[in-house]
Amino acid sequence: MHETILIADADAIRRVMLEVQLGAAWYRVVQATRLSDALAMAPRIRPDLVIAAMALPDGDAPALRSQLDRDPALAQVPMIALTARNDRAARLRALRAGIDDALALPADDRLLQARIRSLLRTGFSGEGLCLAGGAPDIAGLAEPKAVFALRPQSARIALLTGRAGTARAWRTALTRHMAHPIACHRIGATHSPLSPRPDAVVIEVGAEPEAGAELHVLAGLRAGGATRDTAVIAVPAAGDNRLAVEALDRGAHDVMPSGFDAAELALRLEAQLRRKARADRLRNTVQNGLRDALRDPLTGLFNRRHALPHLDAALRSAARTGETAALLLADLDHFKRVNDRHGHPVGDAVLIEAARRLQGAVRAPDMIARFGGDEFLVVMPGSGLRAARQAAGRLCRALDKALIGPGGPTPPLHVTASIGLAVGPAQGGRCADPAAALICSADRALYAAKTEGRNRYSIASEPA
Repeated sequence: MHETILIADADAIRRVMLEVQLGAAWYRVVQATRLSDALAMAPRIRPDLVIAAMALPDGDAPALRSQLDRDPALAQVPMIALTARNDRAARLRALRAGIDDALALPADDRLLQARIRSLLRTGFSGEGLCLAGGAPDIAGLAEPKAVFALRPQSARIALLTGRAGTARAWRTALTRHMAHPIACHRIGATHSPLSPRPDAVVIEVGAEPEAGAELHVLAGLRAGGATRDTAVIAVPAAGDNRLAVEALDRGAHDVMPSGFDAAELALRLEAQLRRKARADRLRNTVQNGLRDALRDPLTGLFNRRHALPHLDAALRSAARTGETAALLLADLDHFKRVNDRHGHPVGDAVLIEAARRLQGAVRAPDMIARFGGDEFLVVMPGSGLRAARQAAGRLCRALDKALIGPGGPTPPLHVTASIGLAVGPAQGGRCADPAAALICSADRALYAAKTEGRNRYSIASEPA
């Protein structure tokens, strides 16, 4: 499916010219002549990018940006404003309104196409981080909206220029518009100029007759593991659209086709820093959510979703190497009485403390998980019966050695555990699900330990 671009412009000639330019690049173009029409179309067509004339019959591009931002599904759609040539005031006004870029008319086709490609890459990357288009309603993965509106307060900025004096002059001019710490570096002066890692890099391209070295540095910044997520803005020589296009296609997040302008660069930097802060927070949210999906929220131990594949992998590895893997299934004794007599908050406190003690008794590379309720599962890859018996004994003693104090008015409680132990896979066994078979064997041994008096372990009668 081709990306959809919404054009909002009352000038029919400009709309037709843009449609021809964009259609040649296989974009789907939808046109609107008024701000109100664009706002009516946007929720329905869900554009991947918006191009709007700075002035519209019933509003302007900044008003369109403001209205789109009110819809969470459209707030992250990138936008380009079209301004008159050499209209610096309009360009700055567009950038202050949160519009991603402002290009002068008539738009250079190469620069326009490169800028669209760059903005679409950024948009699709953000969409991926937002989980299926930024659905904020997924419980546990949502972040407060206000968090994303915060401006970075201590972002580090690096200036990379062909001459050291240029970077110092740029820093002096930039400090009149922003308070972030700014470091100056000369391209080629050192192999590792960016330490500590900056949040944004401004790189000069075209300072020398050959811009190859600067463009290679730019591409390296975007490809390097340490700086892959760093915002990069390229500053080509004023009016050099060829270098601007090349910089965008090498991975720059933004360019300044009109050359260095401290006020404009400050606005672009702030926009890129906000984008980076939002992407970083979304990335952390997704990573934390994925990690938490494998953890029990009460005890912090792994959960069943992680434990079962881990057990299956341990058994498959044992089958390949001819070794064995052990499984311990531990269940707290008379735990139901704790909940019935003292309430579930006390029961939760007991589970938390029991999990802490059991985890302390498990040795690397063994894995412990809360399997459900008051039941815990321990997988011991590459372990045989002797090691499993020793581990089972440690787990029993870890709980039985002292009373558990849940706190509050509840007196300390004496909690023990019964454990079923099984070793697998069975030699020559052809069970369709060795992990399920081993769990069944451990469960039968656990039941035997309960029957025999609790606070002990029992071994499965035969390998699973």
